[in-house]
Amino acid sequence: MRGRGWIKALRQDEARQVRARIAELERDLMATTPMGRHRRFEAGHELRNAKFRLERLEECIAEMPRNVAARSD
Repeated sequence: MRGRGWIKALRQDEARQVRARIAELERDLMATTPMGRHRRFEAGHELRNAKFRLERLEECIAEMPRNVAARSD
């Protein structure tokens, strides 16, 4: 059975992926290429959702014990 160490690593990996997506969306919104109004709206909406998700993940990770050892049961 996988323990808390595995869950923490999973959350940290997910947070890295969300940070990468946020950076990509911010680059898209700041790019000089003409985006349609609807596409900018979608990117902005996705960016807000990603930032909210990242905040929740960081809270979750912060609440996990710092020295969690991975156990193999």
